[in-house]
Amino acid sequence: MDPLGRPLNEAAEELQATGRDPALAEDATELERLVGWLDERTGLAGLVRTTLRKVFPDHWSFLLGEIALFCFVILVATGTFMTFFFVPSAAPTTYQGSYAPLQGQTVSEAFNSVVNLSLEIPAGLLMRQVHHWTAVVFVAVVIAHLARVFFTGGFRRPRELNWLIGFGLLVFALAEGFTGYSLPDDLLSGTGARIAYSVAISIPFIGPYLGSLVFGGEFPTAAFVPRFFVLHVMLLPALFAGAIAAHVGLVFLQKHTQYKGGRAREDNVVGRHFWPGQAFLSAGLFFLTAAVMALMGGLIQINPVWAYGPFEPAIVSSPAQPDWYVGWLDGALRIFPPFEPVILGITIPSVFIPGFVLPGALFTVVAVWPFLERRFTHDTREHHLLDWPWESPARAATGAAILTVFAVLTLAGGNDVLAIYLDLSVEMLTGIFQALAVGGPVVVWILVYLLCRSRLGRPAPEDAPQRGGVELRRTASGGFEESER
Repeated sequence: MDPLGRPLNEAAEELQATGRDPALAEDATELERLVGWLDERTGLAGLVRTTLRKVFPDHWSFLLGEIALFCFVILVATGTFMTFFFVPSAAPTTYQGSYAPLQGQTVSEAFNSVVNLSLEIPAGLLMRQVHHWTAVVFVAVVIAHLARVFFTGGFRRPRELNWLIGFGLLVFALAEGFTGYSLPDDLLSGTGARIAYSVAISIPFIGPYLGSLVFGGEFPTAAFVPRFFVLHVMLLPALFAGAIAAHVGLVFLQKHTQYKGGRAREDNVVGRHFWPGQAFLSAGLFFLTAAVMALMGGLIQINPVWAYGPFEPAIVSSPAQPDWYVGWLDGALRIFPPFEPVILGITIPSVFIPGFVLPGALFTVVAVWPFLERRFTHDTREHHLLDWPWESPARAATGAAILTVFAVLTLAGGNDVLAIYLDLSVEMLTGIFQALAVGGPVVVWILVYLLCRSRLGRPAPEDAPQRGGVELRRTASGGFEESER
């Protein structure tokens, strides 16, 4: 402590104890001098040392969160490039670019700038496709990460808050993906925006006001492109950055969870230190993720807006499937019966239940599951060791049933395409998907529950007997010797 009662940093403590300034010592390297100078002014040496010594469990499933973070970084980088050329305006203009089928057509400024970015700007199409593919993969990885946490019970005390933050990141990812998908103002994305507007105004009492706020009036409007642009590049990324910082910060404050087995206990973490092992692993994983996204963006076409044409309210493209992460909503709207109840003299639109109530109920169950599970199991202990999925049959069955609902609805969103490939009528497929949406989750819940119950009596992977092999042991001289297992 200094004379004023303030805590000293490490450099100041050494200076006070020995009278030697570590930053000015004759034998100090330039790096040591720089580190000492920074520590004197920030006191971060202790925090940095603690961070570098943090232990990360050695299991591939823990890398899903890192892949999601790396995808976010790639999205920010490619999105920044595209903002230099994108014009967030629905004002009409005449296309004069190199794509002959659109020559002389009246299009919006937004659509015109996206086509020019794709076909005129060097590397513009590559950046667009890398951005779009990364967004698709990003949502998938976030869902996989949340599923891993859910099925292994990683949300239990004291990590309920971090579960809510992670779930919020999924909601932000869906909103970010949809707003970005709508910005080109092409025929396909315009159809999706019209569906979103219909769902918004179907909410009793507040729906019309919400639709007017988000879309700038009765759809189609000239205001929705710039408003979606603000949401996509300012508000949602800021929420993302804050939520990611809070999520990662809590992971560092609360030690990592880990799978059972070996030396793992509730009061320790077995794995590699952040520096150098985990840092180099993460760096390699980042470059691998970026390489895969670049490969997909360069070789696999996605969202060719010039082929769809500009958005026109009186025209709907067919087939018209959105990106997969909102396809379930499209499927729910397609197969839900035309049911419009009248409550207190107010007619509830048919899109309200499949477009708002159903997803709201499912998302709410997932978000509050940690508290529901604690309420019904009366388990208030802290948990740092993860369950194997079969160790909680009810949790595993519920998670599988919820995933089944979304899977069936996603397939239903392509009923018109499936009807062509399967040579069936759309009406027949709609009936099949209606039956699967109701009965499928129930059947899956029962099957998964019974399978988990039957698995409970068997040894866990870490308890299974070893099957032969050779074990290497380090000798005192630094070499290795073989021993039979």
